[in-house]
Amino acid sequence: MKKHKNNSPNQIVPSSNYFLLWVSYFILIVLAGNDTIYGQQQFSLDSLWEGTYDAKRMEMIHPMKDGSSYTVLADSERSNATQILRYQYINPGISETIFDSNMYTEINKFSAYSFSKDESKILIETDAIPIYRRSKIAFYWIFDRTKGSLEKVSENQIQVPLLSPDGRKVAYVFQRNLFVKDLTNQKTTQLTFDGNYQTLNGITDWVYEEEFGFVRGFDWNSDSNQLVYMRFDESKVPIFSMDIYGSDLYQFPYMFRYPKAGEENSKIEIYVIDLNKGNKNKIIFPENHPYYIPRIKFGLDANQILIQTINRHQNHLKLWQWDTGSKSMQLLLEETDKAYVSIHDNLKILEDRSFLWTSERDGFNHIYHYDSNGKLIRQLTKGNWEVTSVYVLNPKTKELYYQSVERGSTERQLYAVKLSGKGKRILQDSKGTHGAFFSIDGSYYVHSFSDEQTPPKYSLYRTKNNKLLQSLTDNNLLKNKISSFGFNDREFSTIQINGEELNMWLIKPKDFNPNKKYPLLMFQYSGPGSQQVSNRWGDARLLWHKSLANEGYIIACIDGRGTGFKGADFKKMTYMNLVKYEALDQIAAAKSLGSLPYIDQDRIGIWGWSFGGHMATHCLLTGNDTFSMAIAVAPVTNWRFYDTIYTERFMRTPQENPTGYDLNSPLNYADQLKGKFLIIHGSGDDNVHVQNTMRMVEALIQEDKQFEWLIYPDKNHGISGGNTRKHLYTKMTNFIFDNL
Repeated sequence: MKKHKNNSPNQIVPSSNYFLLWVSYFILIVLAGNDTIYGQQQFSLDSLWEGTYDAKRMEMIHPMKDGSSYTVLADSERSNATQILRYQYINPGISETIFDSNMYTEINKFSAYSFSKDESKILIETDAIPIYRRSKIAFYWIFDRTKGSLEKVSENQIQVPLLSPDGRKVAYVFQRNLFVKDLTNQKTTQLTFDGNYQTLNGITDWVYEEEFGFVRGFDWNSDSNQLVYMRFDESKVPIFSMDIYGSDLYQFPYMFRYPKAGEENSKIEIYVIDLNKGNKNKIIFPENHPYYIPRIKFGLDANQILIQTINRHQNHLKLWQWDTGSKSMQLLLEETDKAYVSIHDNLKILEDRSFLWTSERDGFNHIYHYDSNGKLIRQLTKGNWEVTSVYVLNPKTKELYYQSVERGSTERQLYAVKLSGKGKRILQDSKGTHGAFFSIDGSYYVHSFSDEQTPPKYSLYRTKNNKLLQSLTDNNLLKNKISSFGFNDREFSTIQINGEELNMWLIKPKDFNPNKKYPLLMFQYSGPGSQQVSNRWGDARLLWHKSLANEGYIIACIDGRGTGFKGADFKKMTYMNLVKYEALDQIAAAKSLGSLPYIDQDRIGIWGWSFGGHMATHCLLTGNDTFSMAIAVAPVTNWRFYDTIYTERFMRTPQENPTGYDLNSPLNYADQLKGKFLIIHGSGDDNVHVQNTMRMVEALIQEDKQFEWLIYPDKNHGISGGNTRKHLYTKMTNFIFDNL
């Protein structure tokens, strides 16, 4: 169209061209405003890490002791504040505001809350600063529900505070020492004085936090007059140092104690402090002092402490009961295994002091019921499937609620069974992932559900007749937004590899043509007991995978031998040889998929993060006739570099199993690199140290192999913060486009 010079705002365009101009303008407006009329919406990688596609979830659901209500954490709709809202199970449409930060000038938004057992006080967390994966320091506040008052626990940022059951005291850790504040007279008492760079009181060391999954190493008794706490002596644990570059003129070394495989661990002691008597007693075991103490807590009785111990090989676990009055120890049960025993949080003490426990002793994870002295009453669940969560027992009906994979290892359904072992019934049986947050007596539950096509949604049920009371929230707006991109769903199936039927999913391009050949990108993690192939709503990484598929790639994920929820034998067959069988499965799967008529067997790549990064590296080198490309993010490259608890659980020590460590290390196969390789790491990774990548890089250099690598300054194992994730995934995307 000829361009007309506009000399006046009132100039009239000749009528012969006006219609064409108007039509063209209309078409441009329609195309810009609604891509779905003439094509799919375009997916933006830039928005992927801004939370644009995150599902809304019900946060921090807490069942109240009255059994008729629950609370949730919510952002205020009116201001930049946070609220604790209370809902009645029988009338869920109306909420009561328990606490609103907008009503108090001392705080704005807060990140977490917890009640005292009597629910008279609420502990509120603000200004949290992370230390490692689970640990943090923060300011904490006490909200008195009766008085409506708010007070600060300490002027310092403290760790792991815990209200006493009666709501009159709060215990916490500051600078590795244990303190108690009396909320009645505002007096703070320091209970330990030896906390320093090599001694911790009431909190766990790095390796316990990472591998046993807890930071708070103390607990109150039911009478609020005794505290049990763990003391860690780290003096023999080797120090790891990594430079922090920051923005100052000089970098500085960040040093912390990290026990690598085969090295010394902390020495653990347990003490009980009687606050009324002012004395402290050490817990004495009737045999050699245990090597690891992965769990401690008070029982229902004020003098009863339950302690789990396990040996260094982690194949012999014991559950003890210590009486703080008589200072006597009773062994309640033992678990042994040829490989290892898994630590869990499924110990539940019932009102009659009997208890529930889960075990893999028959080859699958199931629920067992014991009396108060540790005598087995009965096994409650049984079959070639696994219990994945144990919820609550209804004390009136004696019905126990749990989650399992009975209908398939990639699914999660909800069940109930009587303590008698009879009366089993299913609560939620459709395909997908079902979860629950039960009321304190099990009479009601908030049901969570998602699957490949359904983002998380929440509903309220009455348990007795499993009646739906109300739909609480869904993510239909998110579902519609994502559906506009035209992504294909994951196709779930199995693949026969090395004598095993392995779970698998595939993502195909939206315009898939079976007569064309496509490059294949495989993603996996593969760590012991893990699972990537599950029928649940995905995350940002899955959306990235789907966007790659629409660029002309087929994406696949296979859970090989060693992964979880298919029984102990399947999970533990990689014992003493981490990555060996897992890599063989990925290589064989790649060859099998490469034989399909629509996959280009000369263009097969693999990528993974952490354990998956180790796998990607090992597969590229040892499967160099199969894989043409790999990306390894934050990879382990030799298990000698990783921590004691995790590594020795699956490998024993390097001194006992040197070939297991070295024959399964990609460092020894650097000369076999043929394909394109990208290795990425954060220099501030306290978990999988950048040492792993530096050793791999040096091995490749000495073998004169060309590759690409990228170090993110001061970033930890998650490699995030600011623009980092966007940069990382843009780098990986471009590498895939250029090399696969």
